[in-house]
Amino acid sequence: MATRGYNIAIFRRLLSSFRQQRHHHRTVISFTNPSTSVIAQNVRGVPALMCHSLHTSTHTHQEATQSKGDVQSYEFQAETRMLLDIVAKSLYSEKEVFIRELISNASDAIEKARYLAIQGQALDSSEADMKIHITTDKYDKTITIQDSGIGMTKEELIQNLGIIARSGSKDFVKQLEEAGGADPQNIIGQFGVGFYSAFMVADKVEVFTRSRLPGSVGYCWSSDGGGKYTVEESEGVEPGTKIICHLKIAERQFSDEDTVSGVIKKYSSFVGSPVEVNGQRTNNIEPIWLQDPKEVSPEQHSEFYRYVGGSYDTPRYTLHYRIDAPIDLRCVLYVPEGKPGMFDMNREGQSSVALYCRRVLIMNKAENVIPKWLRFMKGVVDSEDIPLNLSRELLQDSALISRLRTVLQNRVIRFLFDKSRKDPEGYSKFFTDYGIFIKEGILSSTEQVEKEEIAKLVLYESSDKPVGEKVTLPEYIGRMKEDQKDIFYLAAPSRELAETSPYFEALKKKNVEVLFCYETYDEVVLMQLKEFSRKNIVSVEKEMRQDKNAVDFDGAEGGLMRSQANELMEWLKSLLAGRCWGVKATPRLESHPCAITVEEMASARHFVRTQFSQIPEESRYSLLQPQLEINPTHPIIVKLNSLRQSNPRLAELTAKQLFNNAMVVAGLVEDPRTVLSSMNELLQLALEKH
Repeated sequence: MATRGYNIAIFRRLLSSFRQQRHHHRTVISFTNPSTSVIAQNVRGVPALMCHSLHTSTHTHQEATQSKGDVQSYEFQAETRMLLDIVAKSLYSEKEVFIRELISNASDAIEKARYLAIQGQALDSSEADMKIHITTDKYDKTITIQDSGIGMTKEELIQNLGIIARSGSKDFVKQLEEAGGADPQNIIGQFGVGFYSAFMVADKVEVFTRSRLPGSVGYCWSSDGGGKYTVEESEGVEPGTKIICHLKIAERQFSDEDTVSGVIKKYSSFVGSPVEVNGQRTNNIEPIWLQDPKEVSPEQHSEFYRYVGGSYDTPRYTLHYRIDAPIDLRCVLYVPEGKPGMFDMNREGQSSVALYCRRVLIMNKAENVIPKWLRFMKGVVDSEDIPLNLSRELLQDSALISRLRTVLQNRVIRFLFDKSRKDPEGYSKFFTDYGIFIKEGILSSTEQVEKEEIAKLVLYESSDKPVGEKVTLPEYIGRMKEDQKDIFYLAAPSRELAETSPYFEALKKKNVEVLFCYETYDEVVLMQLKEFSRKNIVSVEKEMRQDKNAVDFDGAEGGLMRSQANELMEWLKSLLAGRCWGVKATPRLESHPCAITVEEMASARHFVRTQFSQIPEESRYSLLQPQLEINPTHPIIVKLNSLRQSNPRLAELTAKQLFNNAMVVAGLVEDPRTVLSSMNELLQLALEKH
């Protein structure tokens, strides 16, 4: 009864296979029982020989195998079984990467054969087109990955597939280097568990292989991912390796041609060997980052940019370079022509730079290898020096990764700074669009040297240049006077307000260049930067507060005498008590009656914008401790002094309004409407005599 049932099962499988022949060029039939000998009828003229598995293929490079001799069973080592369970269940976050791993191994096998042939090694010269053939079979739920590479001997099968985490490719590279052979740049494998990723999706994996070394025989390795595997001799095995994954029912999508092609295009588009899926080439794009930068045309860069960036525009800037020290690095990076979108501004946005290792995609969004502030750039970084965890998916936090990030950042900074000098107009347009990212780089950096490197790229308008023309910090320093020790800047909403600011008057009279900052976050950036090229960066308000020069009262025509000014200042202190922490006369004002200074004006403004609403009004002035500086020669101040006697109420309203106005000009008022409460009464009293 058992034999009868077994024969019925065979018949059903044969019948199902024959029904599939209209979908395939040829069908190869094999049986799981190696002791059974059945000769099937020819299908479309091709003999169906007995193999170790049932496999249907349109491109069966290795057409048939036949069991020979006894099946030898082996047990995985205890730690191997544990690691295999981890690989199959939890190591990879995406199951589709098993295709990437098996293709990488297949590419390595082909490259090994090429290198050994170049070195004069005697190899089996059987037909080998040096391609990776992938076939899918929805009916049998299988995916087959076959290469015509170096293949494996029985000992290599046991060593490479029986001992998990062993990398035959890495050993091969080491041997070549020790022997002084050709540089094996195309060998991918530095990883020992890629093959076992197949058990994430397969309940059985079979490997048919024959070494290209002369006199080698074919073998079949088979395992269900449990504690054992088998190895047996097989006839009809072509040189190379064929891996058949019998998919779990839940993973049958990987027997779909379109699904597999999509995974290959995502991860393995640039593998050195051609990859075909059911006879169709899938990796047609050249990895231009590995080519000589001088040999790549702008058209090629535009096409590649659209591919890696998923964009439809053209690159504004292209950085294509390669270095071998202090780290091996091949990269091509692009700055988009278009302006960044709303989501690009978000600091939580992902990087658009892909990380490859020897042509194989490791991370589509390389968060750790490029600084966050450079997330607007698109392109590819390829380095064989990068340490990876077993699944190739997460970068280890290491000094090498930090060095790679620094190398990339410095190279991009040098590239952009060069653009700012050679093409100021084009760079100015770039900075208008992407300057916010550069300023973010200064804010996020923790090292002063790094901050100053990034700061080379910042542009600001200058009091010495026409409206719209911007300068860099190195350009500013190059024009500084010999006795000037600091870099001065002034924050204002516009050029007009900056040039009419009371804080700008004295430096303008001294012909000192001042940088104008129009964005609210510019002050925060410069506060974080603190200095550049050993020059302190100082706001003009702070410079004004620190000025210790005395006022020449008696020499000013129409101004207050010293005694009058002293009396007025005492009166103002009393009147503005609780809001003003000091009053003094300043020689720095000419066209303005007064100005407010605080110890750290930039910090104070940032505090007002971000924290004032959370603090009671009576506590705000005690935190700011503003100082009122008056111009004793200004007509309003002179008139205010006389009003103290002739019209005390008007004098009080005028003094308070002057203080409020100065606070608004200083940017220290959260809501300007709060300073208008007594404006109507002031106007009424001022207009009574008219």
